[in-house]
Amino acid sequence: KYSIQKKYIVHIGTLQEGFIQFAKPEEKQEFSRFPTKTGRRSLSRSISQSSTDSYSSAASYTDSSDDETSPREKGQVNSKGNSDFCVKNIKQAEFGRREIDIAEQDMSALMSLRKRAQSEKPLAGAKVVGCTHITAQTAVLVETLVALGAQCRWTACNIYSTQNEVAAALAELGVAVFAWKGESEDDFWWCIDRCVNMEGWQPNMILDDGGDLTHWIYKKYPSVFKKARGIVEESVTGVHRLYQLSKAGKLCVPAMNVNDSVTKQKFDNLYCCRESILDGLKRTTDIMFGGKQVVVCGYGEVGKGCCTALKALGAVVYVTEIDPICALQACMDGFRVMKLNEVIRQVDMVITCTGNKNVVTREQLDNMKNGCIVCNMGHSNTEIDVASLRTPELTWERVRSQVDHIIWPDGKRIVLLAEGRLLNLSCSTVPSFVLSITATTQALALIELYNAPEGRYKQDVYLLPKKMDEYVASLHLLNFDAHLTELTDEQAKYMGLNKNGPFKPNYYRY
Repeated sequence: KYSIQKKYIVHIGTLQEGFIQFAKPEEKQEFSRFPTKTGRRSLSRSISQSSTDSYSSAASYTDSSDDETSPREKGQVNSKGNSDFCVKNIKQAEFGRREIDIAEQDMSALMSLRKRAQSEKPLAGAKVVGCTHITAQTAVLVETLVALGAQCRWTACNIYSTQNEVAAALAELGVAVFAWKGESEDDFWWCIDRCVNMEGWQPNMILDDGGDLTHWIYKKYPSVFKKARGIVEESVTGVHRLYQLSKAGKLCVPAMNVNDSVTKQKFDNLYCCRESILDGLKRTTDIMFGGKQVVVCGYGEVGKGCCTALKALGAVVYVTEIDPICALQACMDGFRVMKLNEVIRQVDMVITCTGNKNVVTREQLDNMKNGCIVCNMGHSNTEIDVASLRTPELTWERVRSQVDHIIWPDGKRIVLLAEGRLLNLSCSTVPSFVLSITATTQALALIELYNAPEGRYKQDVYLLPKKMDEYVASLHLLNFDAHLTELTDEQAKYMGLNKNGPFKPNYYRY
């Protein structure tokens, strides 16, 4: 038996064949409460090394950078001597490649599509210009398009959502990418223009998220716009813009509304936001949700996902709505439907999910309680009237990456996340699996529009064919080892269906 000394004595043992073998008395070692200087140095080196070698995508959302020089002022080349790109630091390409490899592991359906269609090259000759969030998941999509034969030039649809190391990895691959985290407004439009305006290269396909790229080409390069073979759009805001163009008779190219396809709206908008809303809020504010009063503006698919997640963690959730059908759904799901002004003074958090503008006004911001958290989960950065907060009487205090305290003269402060831009992609990550569904849908939409015979699609906005929606879903069922029931001939005849689908009419609401 060993007596306990004043200094703690630890007996080191090894695990052999399921039994702990204790060290012999003469082998006992003493450890002081605190590490020695040598020990502290080793620990420091270990932490530093593990940080730089980290595979975690959380590293993408720090503000660490090698310098403050604008990427536009740097002359960078990749390992092949190519300089047709503009990213934060091309030297981060290896780290970005690891991020992409991780994303591929949970995007098996998109990888399956790549493998199946790679030999056929259905996008051979396609020149795709894209404006989306540049994340590891987007990179998997871009590389899939390249594998299917497309040439790609890419930029970011959001100034805060770019993963710098992923952009570097794409540039190293040879994709002309123009994006970095923290672009200015001028940088944003400069990057879009550099993607489109390339001597000897003219895009014939547009993949957009928000409509900014489409708007820029329509306004500044009308000849390019007219010669495009198709547009694929995946956001509420961008789709709204397309329908406006169509209604005015100014849409001279067929467009695919991916946002309202079932596999985008019901999965990306609902399930992705259900998980990523909590991730974004936790990373930025460390808030505990239990008992907090939250108002969610908008009860579409994004709002439904946010409300479900917040309610599950014990938050008291209010909903604002303009649509009586969505409002009734919120009521039936157990949420109080209120006007924003009725709850603005008492809530701890305001989340916008509408895609509209001035959903939260300066007057409402003035009436919020001290410490209220304000953020946006809709695509557009116009939902919160952030511009009205940039006045001399208010003080902006950056307290953390993408977290600002806006301080009123009386000392009241609100917590504004990502300057009113998209919370989840600006402040956290999103699930690769759900984005695989959206990315597969986008790839199929591009293939469909690019290969469609003349006359199939007119100068209008179309929904993705339901058969394609079902195909995308079926590819992802393999991840769950799910087995579909097959109709008998008698059952198919009774229902008036083809045994191979589509299984629901176009008017069916899932």
